[in-house]
Amino acid sequence: MALNVPGLIVMVGFYLLILGTGIWASMRSRKEEKKCTGDGMEITLLAGRNINLLVGIFTLTATWVGGGFILGIAEATYNPTLGAVWALMPVPYVLTFFLGGFFFAKPMRENKYLTMMDPFQQKYGNVLSTALIFPALVADVLWVARTLVSLGGTMSVILDLSYVYSIITSSVVAIIYTLLGGLYSVAYTDVIQLILIFISLWVCVPFLMTNPHSLDISLTAYNQTLQTSPWVGTVELDQAGKFFDDFMLLALGGLAYQAFYQRILSASSYTQAQVTCFASSAFCLVLGIPSVLIGAVAASTDWNSTSYGLPTPYERDQAGSILPIALQFLTPPYISVIGIGAVAAAVMSSMDSALLSSASMFSSNVYKNIFRKQASDREMQWVIRISVVVVGLAGTALTFLDSSVLVFWLVGVDMSYTIMFPQLVCILFFKVSNGYGASVGYLMGIILRVMSGEPLIGLPPAIKFPGCRLDGEGRLTQFFPFRTTIMVMSLASILIVSWLASVIFNKGLLPESWDVFKIKRTQTTASAADHKRTISEKEDASVARQLLDTTSL
Repeated sequence: MALNVPGLIVMVGFYLLILGTGIWASMRSRKEEKKCTGDGMEITLLAGRNINLLVGIFTLTATWVGGGFILGIAEATYNPTLGAVWALMPVPYVLTFFLGGFFFAKPMRENKYLTMMDPFQQKYGNVLSTALIFPALVADVLWVARTLVSLGGTMSVILDLSYVYSIITSSVVAIIYTLLGGLYSVAYTDVIQLILIFISLWVCVPFLMTNPHSLDISLTAYNQTLQTSPWVGTVELDQAGKFFDDFMLLALGGLAYQAFYQRILSASSYTQAQVTCFASSAFCLVLGIPSVLIGAVAASTDWNSTSYGLPTPYERDQAGSILPIALQFLTPPYISVIGIGAVAAAVMSSMDSALLSSASMFSSNVYKNIFRKQASDREMQWVIRISVVVVGLAGTALTFLDSSVLVFWLVGVDMSYTIMFPQLVCILFFKVSNGYGASVGYLMGIILRVMSGEPLIGLPPAIKFPGCRLDGEGRLTQFFPFRTTIMVMSLASILIVSWLASVIFNKGLLPESWDVFKIKRTQTTASAADHKRTISEKEDASVARQLLDTTSL
């Protein structure tokens, strides 16, 4: 197969469009910086907390609808050991956004945090919060890797372009426009990218559904035909625990990503933040449908009648690239090029978010708050840029270790769910939580998760939960909802140990000099702040009543 020159020209045009939009947005951010009363970091990381509602909806949706989302859903639907019922991403994301809008957005916005890690740093101090930042940063690096893997595989199949060149080119473009304008560049390019994703995928679907090599997907949905299992798939009773675990992983794991709070905190009001979440949940559902249909068509295809031939993509261990393979061999060339545009747009929209997310946590919570508290805005701008480049290079390097989108997807979200989510719940909603409980919960989450094993990366389980057995691909797998169990155990340990530590030091059972995390002093300060806030609220209410009475008279 020769290099697809027309397709390559289209991709160059797409990259120029995205780069041009990023440059325009960076110029806009400089104008806004002159108007805004906030500092330079607030402009770069949160767009001055004044992002447009429609742009906010687009950028939040585009962040979640990445290359991993599009290719992962198609891969799960096509895989005969899984099926569409295991292509969970769109439905749990609805729960993610609703929980985020109803519960998590309010405390984050009320305290005017800059990043997700600010409450940890304010309450637990620099040492523990730095340790907690580590899994969040790793999750973002894995996010970058999985988005690049999806694009590299797609371009190598459709354009016959080197996997290495595809990944490096996309990485460089995303890094450049993220460097130029921060969240403004990311948000406005997301608008272009989401429109391209929507149009491109839905243009490809009719051609795939009507190709002569595939059976009607309604016939293969529940009947065994060309592949070993129907593409809808099933959830057997002995798989229910794993299904529930995967669902909760995707639904709650997303609430522990800095990229989510970056969008919430950039909104001009709490109401706008809620509307952004609710609207994005609907978009995620709609944008997941084309990938399910593409996976279903691939599962209903007689590959021997195509130029791809036998063995099938699944037998060649190419299920992770089933979307580009289906576009390449089941649609006309000009349609496959349009399809790659959708994947490229999805990859860029997620990668830039991960880059800025990790850069914001490192620059704000590590560099400025720990090493250089007096750092100027200009210095911090350079720290953010360097952080973006380092994360981009780290994520790019990881793409050469594994070619499965689902591997990076699940491992990254796994860390957020089992380690960061219980920590975030406790710091935001339980005043009793303190550094002692957080330390125990952190260590417990990491140790239990490592000992539970992970078949996707070849890590055997040291702890075998009930139902642990070989899966359909011969890998030893935990079918018990072990991730959710670890998350609940971590959360419970944080609260119990925090309460015990509070009792011990407040009752004087141990000398105050042993109180490393200064919880007694922290609780006193918090109580004083709550008392002051209550008095202020009462005064505001009194003034409002007086004004109302005056108006009535």
